[in-house]
Amino acid sequence: MAELPDYLTPEHWLRTVFAAAEVRRGGVLKRQVRDIERLCGQDMFLDEARRRGFQVVRNGRHFVVFCNSEPIRRVV
Repeated sequence: MAELPDYLTPEHWLRTVFAAAEVRRGGVLKRQVRDIERLCGQDMFLDEARRRGFQVVRNGRHFVVFCNSEPIRRVV
């Protein structure tokens, strides 16, 4: 696995992820669990989502973040 550049700190990565246009629109963000673990750690990622009032689900190898406070309903 390639070494990460010095500027890519966990804090910088989190700021970048949560500054995405889809996040600002209240949409959905999907990231692989292994990338989160490698770049900032699961606890830090989930703490940031929680701080923002977002809901997160894990399915297989992905975290799916709902970037709003609307209820989540499973329909199928």
